[in-house]
Amino acid sequence: MEAQQDKGAQLGLFSIVLLGINGIIGSGIFLLPNQVATLMGTAGIFSLIFDAFLVITIAMCFAKAATYYDQDGGPYLYAKDAFGDFVGFEVGFVTWAIQIIAEATMAVAFATALGATFPALATVLGKNITVTVLLGLMALMNITGVKVSKIVNNIVTLSKLIPLVLFVALGIWFIHGGNFTPMFPHGHYVAGHFGAAAVTMFYAFAGFERVVVAAGDMRNPKKNLPRALLIMVGVVLAFYLLIQTVCTGVLGASALSHTTAPIQTAFAHFTGGFGNALVAAGTLLSTAGFLVASSYVTPRSGVALAENHMMPAVIAKRNKKNAPYIAILISISISILIAWSGQFGYLAQISAVSRFAQYIPTCLAVLIFRHSKAAVPGRFNLPFGPVIPIVAVAVSGWLLLQVSAQQLILGLGALIVAVPFYFLMGKQAATVKDLS
Repeated sequence: MEAQQDKGAQLGLFSIVLLGINGIIGSGIFLLPNQVATLMGTAGIFSLIFDAFLVITIAMCFAKAATYYDQDGGPYLYAKDAFGDFVGFEVGFVTWAIQIIAEATMAVAFATALGATFPALATVLGKNITVTVLLGLMALMNITGVKVSKIVNNIVTLSKLIPLVLFVALGIWFIHGGNFTPMFPHGHYVAGHFGAAAVTMFYAFAGFERVVVAAGDMRNPKKNLPRALLIMVGVVLAFYLLIQTVCTGVLGASALSHTTAPIQTAFAHFTGGFGNALVAAGTLLSTAGFLVASSYVTPRSGVALAENHMMPAVIAKRNKKNAPYIAILISISISILIAWSGQFGYLAQISAVSRFAQYIPTCLAVLIFRHSKAAVPGRFNLPFGPVIPIVAVAVSGWLLLQVSAQQLILGLGALIVAVPFYFLMGKQAATVKDLS
């Protein structure tokens, strides 16, 4: 009976596909089509296809790594097991940093969408005030122990999908063929723009790793996981291509590149105030909902580090409401500083870059596990042997070379910041051991 209950509780193919789609589609697709149009014009769709290919290769590596473990831990666990304590610590530390950067990016996404609706707020000062108030409210909510209903999750899902589905379904009837020429801005391709567009739009695909790490909770992962990954990424890619196509076909690549809220502007073009209000509300609700969920999870990554002696114990301190107030204040303070530093498109690139500090070690770990865990029975076999992880690492490395040095430092800077903490915590552990 117990085995039957466990089997019934596992995720089937349809459930994991829906979970993955919901985890990927977020604020990025509402606000980034203009960035792609600026760099690549109509040809921006090729950067989406490129990103989808890279996501599939990385996701397959995550899927393979996850099947070796029954406990949670994800990239930190894989890196520690494959490369030792130092690399594991680096990846564990950067996991918290990635979430902080993502939170800052979402806050700026909210401010950008709000500025598109209320032009008086579409200034640097307006953006900074908005993100400060918004993130401050998130901190207050979590410190006081306010529990947000699970209904928020359903509202977030509906608020982002309904406007997008309506936009595509209605927008295809208002496409003008002449808006797709020329293919590139000013009629010619500029070297480096493809890579920049791919980095920017990669942000819109982020989140897939949450699904593949949960391979142990799936029914028949050996069969269902690769199918779910292909379907999940395929559906998201098709949706993104349709959105980019409608945006371009309705506005034209030139006009698209000059709007801060592309879907909102395009929808208003053929439905007037209704479309404008619907997408504005959907963008704000979706982004705020994700931010609420993120503001709860992010500080707890810091708590996990402290409880595992990877960070000072004070970070795990809790108040009477059982809220980890130190970790909350640290997370929100850093998020506010990052949010002040740039606009949404710029921060989306930094957020995308930071995630490779998890992706690349995981892909490399899979190559190590081919030998170190050869005797461990796997629930999912990676096709083509070592080819997929090698391709994933090579393409990821190429993509990182396309960003500026400043973005690379901001995105991966947590790896450097983590170094003194590693030796500090190691010294503290040695002192405790000597005293005992």
